[in-house]
Amino acid sequence: MDILEELKFRDLLYQSTEESELSERLNKGPISLYIGFDPTADSLHVGSLLPIIGLMRFQRYGHNPIALVGGGTGLIGDPSGKTTARGFNTEDIVDQWTEKIRLQLERFLDFETKVNPARMVNNYSWLGNMEMIRFLRDVGKYFPIGYMLSKESVKARLEEGLSYTEFSYMILQSYDFLNLFQEYDCEMQAGGSDQWGNITAGIDLIRRIANKKAYGLTFPLVVKSDGTKFGKTESGTIWLDAIKTTPYQFYQFWINTDDRDVMKFIKYFTFLPPERIIELGEEFRQDPGSRKVQRILAREVTEMVHGEKALSRAEHISEALFYGNLKDLTAQEIEEGFKDVPSFAIQEKNDMDIMELLLKSGISPSKRQAREDLRNGAIYLNGETVKDINMIIGEKERLQGGYTIVRRGKKNYNLIKWS
Repeated sequence: MDILEELKFRDLLYQSTEESELSERLNKGPISLYIGFDPTADSLHVGSLLPIIGLMRFQRYGHNPIALVGGGTGLIGDPSGKTTARGFNTEDIVDQWTEKIRLQLERFLDFETKVNPARMVNNYSWLGNMEMIRFLRDVGKYFPIGYMLSKESVKARLEEGLSYTEFSYMILQSYDFLNLFQEYDCEMQAGGSDQWGNITAGIDLIRRIANKKAYGLTFPLVVKSDGTKFGKTESGTIWLDAIKTTPYQFYQFWINTDDRDVMKFIKYFTFLPPERIIELGEEFRQDPGSRKVQRILAREVTEMVHGEKALSRAEHISEALFYGNLKDLTAQEIEEGFKDVPSFAIQEKNDMDIMELLLKSGISPSKRQAREDLRNGAIYLNGETVKDINMIIGEKERLQGGYTIVRRGKKNYNLIKWS
């Protein structure tokens, strides 16, 4: 199985230039290809995983991946797939975000191998000091307005309004491709399907200026069967940065994958071999309620993004929460597992009765409600039901010396931090 056959098996080959020509070129020997990542935030998110994994797949097949961090284009903003213009960020902010994204990408690609090492580039190095007159004369003349207006990424925004700044993005990205072709013999660009217009524009520019053949390929945009946006949850975006989205939150995102999406995501986001995926598909059809495939998906992706130790913590937290064994959690696991629940800091070391704790922390809105919750068995302390309305909270109720986990009802967790 070659790289194109694997992409087809995984339903990842959405568009490409003439497939027979591309296949012939790939079979001749290693090709250099690039994917761009604009620094629109201080971290990449799970929506960036598909193109990142795409570069990883090509590298594993012996090709030469180039990760382009758009320090230049990030100052402009890509209109593709957007209904409104992005806000502009300062150069200092974009520089900071560029560096953070560069460090993230280094976790996924092999830059040390002697056979086909990955390469990292920042397009600000050639776009940042470019003279406008020279750019318009040497590059802009190859972009007829009618040609640009015919691109879907442009047409989709005309009614909503498209600034000249955004309109020029296609030319800048095309120039990126040309520059990489000339400097690093990069013959191919890949990306999400919303990038197809920009990719083909770059191929045309290489043909016009260098009179050479270049190739393009896109992956499908990830959509969820329930209609919600991939990579978004009630608590917000799922980031690749462990500080912005903890490994436990990341793990839970994949565990909660809809049954209708799980086999698709197993193909998209893991490196499990095709025969194993086929086995899992059969097991899933026979027993979808076991959620075994979701656990395998969560394990594979979490370990790839955050490492083995972070995966172990995430699984330990999940198990402790499921079985109520909260006392087994370390301080780090408590902080990680309850990052997105309401927390309350109590600035005293003395013991406190349960009623005072519920009222002071706001878990129960009134004394009457607190008594009712306790009598109905609706209050859980560190995973255990509180049966004594006069219970005193002391040192033994403080996990790791400083935490008490209170649950009201089935799902309403609160984290008490003792000072």
